[in-house]
Amino acid sequence: MKIDSGLMGMSDLEQIPAQARTLEAQGFDGMVTAETANDPFLPLVVAAEHTERIELMTSIAVAFARNPMIVANIANDLQAYSKGRFILGLGSQIKPHITKRFSQTWSHPAARMREFVLAMRAIWDCWYKGEKLNFRGDYYSHTLMTPMFMPTNNTHGAPDVILAAVGPRMTEVAGEVADGVLVHAFTTVKYLREVTLPAIEVGLAKSERARTELQLCYPAFIVTGNDEREWEAMRSSTAKQVAFYGSTPAYRGVLEIHGWGDLQAELNALSKRGEWDAMGERITDDILEEFAVVAEPAKVAGALKARFGGLVDRMLCTFAFAAEDDRVAYMEELRGG
Repeated sequence: MKIDSGLMGMSDLEQIPAQARTLEAQGFDGMVTAETANDPFLPLVVAAEHTERIELMTSIAVAFARNPMIVANIANDLQAYSKGRFILGLGSQIKPHITKRFSQTWSHPAARMREFVLAMRAIWDCWYKGEKLNFRGDYYSHTLMTPMFMPTNNTHGAPDVILAAVGPRMTEVAGEVADGVLVHAFTTVKYLREVTLPAIEVGLAKSERARTELQLCYPAFIVTGNDEREWEAMRSSTAKQVAFYGSTPAYRGVLEIHGWGDLQAELNALSKRGEWDAMGERITDDILEEFAVVAEPAKVAGALKARFGGLVDRMLCTFAFAAEDDRVAYMEELRGG
């Protein structure tokens, strides 16, 4: 199992070199950025300059805020500059963000994401294999590529593409056209086994690939603490995060598989009134323990391994609560070392 850490402090690029070097020295396999308050690509350029081994991944960049040509170009440059260490993690986001935040159109996200990835691959085939660019789809069309616009820094080829997915349709698309699936943190083991993995297999069958040809990535929720104050603070923040995701209609299926479907409507109503604390209070210990590993610090790695060993291929798990020496030991335990 590979273990990744989030790259924090993205708003201050001056902090990135030291952080990147530290994560690499601690033995993390990858560092990831997210498209929240900052651009997800630019910090990885800085990180690439100051590291040699660690993989660099967007987790995620919003696909539908851009188009395949723009993303293909950015990904090519990061892949080249990092000497083949870039992983392009893409997600659809939800309709309100696409239409109201990014002022873009929203339509058939799974079908559109499938075409987005296929369009990028057609563009890369043009650049790396010399094939004529002639991609014509329902959502994207790319048919013009003159020598002036052909990248020359392409010796490392195309990066892996990993798609974020929750529902079975998007998960199936990821299994069909991507190199990996980024499972949403709002995913329980029950949902993973009964919905996610079967959908992946459907997608893999369409592309005639084996499960070993696809990475399953999971960002783990952890509740722990070195004392009662730390424990309660982490429990409260995690419960609020679970509640926030649970309020999203698109994620209702995760709650429904546990018989908690009505909770989604309740959380959604509270979110519209801005009652964020009340939302977190609706997440009981039983619910929280389905979404998060809840354990004493020294037992976290073992609990993660027991829950996810053999199910996922890489995990976002910073072990930020632990001292540096413990962090390294926890990673070795989780990997099975």
